[in-house]
Amino acid sequence: MATITASDVNKLRQQTGAGMMDCRKALVESDGDFEKAVDYLRKKGQKVAALRSDRETKEGVIIAKTTADAKSGVIVALGCETDFVAKNEDFIKFAQSIVDLALASGVKTVEELNAASLEGATVADKINDQVAKIGEKITLSKFERIDAAGVTAYIHGNYRMGVLVGFTTAVEEEVGKGIAMQIAAMNPVAIDADSVAPETIAREKEIAIEQVKAEGKTGDMAEKIAIGKVNKFFKENTLMGQAYVKDAAGKSVGDYLKSVNADLKVTAFKRVALG
Repeated sequence: MATITASDVNKLRQQTGAGMMDCRKALVESDGDFEKAVDYLRKKGQKVAALRSDRETKEGVIIAKTTADAKSGVIVALGCETDFVAKNEDFIKFAQSIVDLALASGVKTVEELNAASLEGATVADKINDQVAKIGEKITLSKFERIDAAGVTAYIHGNYRMGVLVGFTTAVEEEVGKGIAMQIAAMNPVAIDADSVAPETIAREKEIAIEQVKAEGKTGDMAEKIAIGKVNKFFKENTLMGQAYVKDAAGKSVGDYLKSVNADLKVTAFKRVALG
């Protein structure tokens, strides 16, 4: 049996971030083989994750970032169990490393990101390393990506929410951030009425009709009132229809964009929040 020294244990601890006792046990079980010891700790991390699989990861960090040319952007949500872990500087740096990898590698799904290589191991394995180190359930809970002629990223509330906005052309920082803040604050369901999901329209129309019936209205009048209620829903809940929060006069977001550039449009947006 190999002799396990304090130096060996410390080396493994520095490499993996696991506790001293866990590192010693891993080296003993692996007969001093560092590579096998790392695998042992990863398996331990997987076991910890399995034991905590019923735990909720309502805390964490959400990071939104774009490429240097602002033509692609991603949002990564790395979840954990407690606010204490979420505020840890190392945890935030780990999340940022995943974001940088996502931008550099061009991955488009959370599955591709989990399988991507980060410092010699997959992201999924690195997350298990963090589970072993921290002792909390950690999940790569959400991943979003937008590619467009211009993309703005915005992080709200100390990593509590991330927003991405894609535009038909590159925009000034003030314009992009303003629209991103609108999305963060008002949580629109779609860009405009034409892009609202059919099931959402059907549900709102059904609710409007029931409201009109309850008011005793029937016939053509009832139909007109129901249509008016649905149109009000579009105005209040689609990005282009909403009143722009940064405009004191209540100009709509659509009108604001036209005032910046007659051809400027939002092509897509993503909003990810904790909880």
